[in-house]
Amino acid sequence: MTNQDLVFQTARELVELMVTRQVSAREVLEAHLRQVERVNPAVNAVVTFVPEIAHAMAARADESIARGVRLGPLHGLPALHKDLAATKDIRTTQGSPIFQDDVPTYNTLVVQRMVDAGAVTMGKTNTPEFGTGSQTYNRLFGATRNPYDTSVTCGGSSGGAAVALACGMTPIADGSDMAGSLRNPASYCNVVGLRPSIGRVPVWPVPQNHFTLGAYGAMARTVGDLALQMQVIARPDGRAALNAPEVDFTRPPERGVEGTRIAWSDSLDGLPVDERISETLAPAKQVLRDLGCQVTDREPDFSGADESFTILRAAYYRQAFGQLFRDRPDDLGDSTKWEIEQGLMLTVDDLGRAEALRSEVYDRLYGFLTEYRFLVAPVTQLPPFDVNEPWPKTVAGVKQTYYREWMRICSRVTLAGLPAIALPFGFTSEGHPTGLQIIGRQGDDVGVLHMAAALEAVTGTWKRRPPMPSEPRQVGLPARVV
Repeated sequence: MTNQDLVFQTARELVELMVTRQVSAREVLEAHLRQVERVNPAVNAVVTFVPEIAHAMAARADESIARGVRLGPLHGLPALHKDLAATKDIRTTQGSPIFQDDVPTYNTLVVQRMVDAGAVTMGKTNTPEFGTGSQTYNRLFGATRNPYDTSVTCGGSSGGAAVALACGMTPIADGSDMAGSLRNPASYCNVVGLRPSIGRVPVWPVPQNHFTLGAYGAMARTVGDLALQMQVIARPDGRAALNAPEVDFTRPPERGVEGTRIAWSDSLDGLPVDERISETLAPAKQVLRDLGCQVTDREPDFSGADESFTILRAAYYRQAFGQLFRDRPDDLGDSTKWEIEQGLMLTVDDLGRAEALRSEVYDRLYGFLTEYRFLVAPVTQLPPFDVNEPWPKTVAGVKQTYYREWMRICSRVTLAGLPAIALPFGFTSEGHPTGLQIIGRQGDDVGVLHMAAALEAVTGTWKRRPPMPSEPRQVGLPARVV
């Protein structure tokens, strides 16, 4: 196989090749390292690069398989971790100059589980400061560019991960999602991203152990590869305050999707949606019907969701970053400071109202999803916008008043705590990827994946690759930190 053959194999195919000794973990790693060096300067997805560590981990995989021992489900797979996740002995900046030299002494649980399952860590992917916003840029590393059109954004906050996947720099990547940070960049980069149910992927260690707006999840180029990673990271852990029962993400569906009742939402209860998104996604209704699904146009009631989410997110920022706001305000970005300032104005009554509204939203969605198995909607309200713009000021002619208002089509789902996957579906006339958001019942993460896999099998949208630079460039190679 050529390097290009290897880097665009699915993760499952790569593991099979390595455990059957048709190709070594070292060869797989070398192909991906070369891809990073060749492609990353054009897109700026990988911001910390550790080939020395990766070589040692790949050697471990080869030595193990020579003894007839498979390290785990991710045996020998190159992997990149979001720069918000702590990585032992590898710089973790969180996209902030405050932490530009921070090198943790431990791995966060998700990273450790991937390593224990045989993954080979190559480095870290770019994120906006503290994951704030869905445009991946920061003062340390600059902007990450969309590989399908480098003049536009890749989304965020797991934007570096989505770009690295789309470009063949890694077969799997982890990420996190509070307001759409796994789903939005997946949609903009033609890959798959899952925000799981609350507690499905335990989070440890964290200061806010009971916080339920943020979640760790997985990203990949295919649903099957995402399921492979979820099988590794989605297991209970007693150190985490929130845990969901263990499920088998790799089991085949018990039946097809024929007869599945689906509610189709154009706007997730009246949000402005760019006509280019609506037009590109419109054929999906017929594709679902051709699969045998019963599709009904129906908008859920998200009354109060935006107010509740805004209050609870601001309260989190006040708690998590309030001390940095007091000590080093000049080192914080505008969006982070805005969130903290909103949090500092909150009262106990505000918090009580937010929790009550959240309960009402969940109760309505629970009833809605007893009638329908899935809710399907756009992932984003507009196509990728200018990479030099921090956030879009209008959506479908409607003025946006703050930096994440255009992300409500994802943040509303976050508030309800439901599993949601972003699945590639079509390209706009400008050649920009779009995606469907498949939203399931609380705890039905596996069902969401099975529905997504059925759609993926008939569309094949994920197979459309971005254009690749033909020659390596030396400008902007990621920093090497050991």
